[in-house]
Amino acid sequence: MDKLIPTVNKLQEVFNTVGQDHIDLPQIVVVGSQSSGKSSVLENLVGRDFLPRGSGIVTRRPLVLQLVNVPHTASEEGPEPEAGPDSEKHAARAQFLHLPNKVFTDMSEVRREIERETERLAGGNKGIVRAPIQLRISSPDVLNLTLVDLPGITKIPVGDQPSDIEMQTRSLVYEYISKPNSVIVAISPANVDIVNSESLKIAREVDPKGTRTVGVITKIDLMDRGTNSLDILTGRVYPLRLGFVGVVNRSQEDTLSNKPISESLVYESDFFRNHAVYRTVQQHCGTATLARLLNQLLMQHIRDHLPGIKTKINALISQTEQELASYGRMSKDGNLASNSSRLLKMVTIFASEFSSSIEGTASEMSTSELCGGARLYYIFNDIFASGLDSVNPTANLTSSDIRTAIRNSTGPRASLFVPEIAFQLLVKPQIKLLEPPAQRCVQLAYEELMKIGLSCGNNEMRRYPRLHARAMEVISDLLRERVGPTASYVESMIAIERAYINTNHPDFIGGPGAINDLQRRLERRRKDSARQRIRETSRVSAAARQRSVDADTVMVSSHGATEEISGNAVADTNEIDETIESVHTKAKVNGIDEHQRKVSVSSSAHLRRPGSGSPIGSSTSPNGSAAVQGKFFNSFFGAGGRGRDAMHVSAEEPRSGHVSVIPVPNRLSNISGEGTSLDDDAAALSTQLSADLTVAEQRDEMETTLIRSLISSYFSIVRKSVQDLVPKAIMHLLVNEVCENMQNRLVEELYKEPLVAELLQEDPALVAERDQRAAMLDVYKKSFAIINEAM
Repeated sequence: MDKLIPTVNKLQEVFNTVGQDHIDLPQIVVVGSQSSGKSSVLENLVGRDFLPRGSGIVTRRPLVLQLVNVPHTASEEGPEPEAGPDSEKHAARAQFLHLPNKVFTDMSEVRREIERETERLAGGNKGIVRAPIQLRISSPDVLNLTLVDLPGITKIPVGDQPSDIEMQTRSLVYEYISKPNSVIVAISPANVDIVNSESLKIAREVDPKGTRTVGVITKIDLMDRGTNSLDILTGRVYPLRLGFVGVVNRSQEDTLSNKPISESLVYESDFFRNHAVYRTVQQHCGTATLARLLNQLLMQHIRDHLPGIKTKINALISQTEQELASYGRMSKDGNLASNSSRLLKMVTIFASEFSSSIEGTASEMSTSELCGGARLYYIFNDIFASGLDSVNPTANLTSSDIRTAIRNSTGPRASLFVPEIAFQLLVKPQIKLLEPPAQRCVQLAYEELMKIGLSCGNNEMRRYPRLHARAMEVISDLLRERVGPTASYVESMIAIERAYINTNHPDFIGGPGAINDLQRRLERRRKDSARQRIRETSRVSAAARQRSVDADTVMVSSHGATEEISGNAVADTNEIDETIESVHTKAKVNGIDEHQRKVSVSSSAHLRRPGSGSPIGSSTSPNGSAAVQGKFFNSFFGAGGRGRDAMHVSAEEPRSGHVSVIPVPNRLSNISGEGTSLDDDAAALSTQLSADLTVAEQRDEMETTLIRSLISSYFSIVRKSVQDLVPKAIMHLLVNEVCENMQNRLVEELYKEPLVAELLQEDPALVAERDQRAAMLDVYKKSFAIINEAM
């Protein structure tokens, strides 16, 4: 048990040599408000006057005070002490960690050294710093203790103190007392109400159960007459599991007159022994009682936590060894052969990691983002595909552009057909729109390969920054060499597609397909318009006839005809739709619309445009011209038909192909009131709709729509081809070429005798980190050995 506290002191010394704070060592932390008597308590425990005194905040750095009990003979051993006025009558020896070869026996010199060391880091503006001062005092008059004296808690800055002095002191106090292995000594003056104690308040925040808090009541002798601290010392006011201890401090007059602490301790003992109230609780009073209690608590605390500390140090040893191994073996000045073989090995591993990252077989792969080959796949199938899909083949082509191209391609002659050269002139610039997304895909693949190269290289290679940087230069040169031919090949691929327009491609819609699609759309639009017109006409007629029916009802009511007329006045919308469908169906069977049957077909001259010979409809039947144009384009694009003479209808054709009139129900005939059939109404409405456009406008509209359909069809074929071939070209000309030639290029550029020594120079920062880890490992091993000796 006697070795426990010295063991912790040794651990503190070992850890402080390297500034290590990962181990929470058991220690006693003294906490109190400013001028609460903290320094006097510590001096009473040591039995020496060695702490700085003054007004305001004096303790501005944590003071780690190690008290070591040694015999009289042992206290005289060690380095030659510095002479002082008290060296002969005092056996205590003090030693600072920052002055390991200097021993103090004059406590006034210790005080001045504390002040100098405090001002060295904290300055003269009354600010505080967190770096502790390590002081070890060996004396036969002390018990083994490890105490931490913290700056007093203050609320209002005075003089040149920082404005946030309260926050600074509280933060520093919390840093020490929040550690589970610390025992808190809460200093509270007796002449201040216990409910206003700042130290007890802070201690309760981190130790709510009071299992590691000891209360110390100071200045008991200064309480008002008729008052005492008996209830506090016995735990009736504020219970603490470890209890309270009352002490009597030296007064300010005693301090100024340099009254020996030994006399103050005698006065304290006599005070409690002779006091009428406190003599009944002497076991809770006196500095000697406090020292024994703290010694017992600290040893018990160390005994309880030492096994856990040993386990943690053992884990830190393993962790530090792994970190040290990650930095690689310390390079020694070897011969050229060993350095060359090491360089060759690292280059081979680097090239292998690059290929593995692309293939997806690397040992370490990111789980937070796509990388390597997966990123290339995303570029090909998402970014590149989306870029191609965003290109609209006809968005930049207006109807005027298409008509101008058609007219320019015919020269001075009028066009009988839609010229094929106009289609080629228009589709080639649209194919050129696929080149920017393709070139962007090449650039993205190049950038991703550069990222892969930066991520490659094991820890051993990264120890040599010059080698890694030189390897990246080689890879960059190799990638730049290959990205040029790849981009040129992609450009040639687009040029090849533009060089020959293959209208015989099996997926190309062609002229007949475009005509059929155009006719379907026109037929659908004509039906919709006719249906809407008939419905509107029916509603208007029904309303007009209803007024007439209402007037006639009065006249025929005596004959019982009212019900018949009212029943026939209601129009059935569904029957109207069915009638329209029947009319159009019968008209399509015969190859012409119903209203065209009313056009004279005796002369073929009416089917030609005057002065051009181009087949158009009669000037009296624009819809008839649309049907004739459809026959004409089918003949031009090779569809089965009867040729140009098929447009000349004989006089017998109307008789043989006559579309019979669909009988309209009686109630519909009653609505019309004039005996006109629904077939005639549909034909008349279709004629009226077609008459809104001139023959030339209909022809232009059909031609532009036809050209747009052909361009979209052929552009879709080329887009699929480009989307398939560009990723293949990138993989063959860029990715695979780089992977195959990387190792050879690295060996060729780096495996040279003059460069070996230069490339294998380690990073100075990495060397410093490795040395630090090595020192930490040595500290942990020494600490583990110390604990083993104590246990």
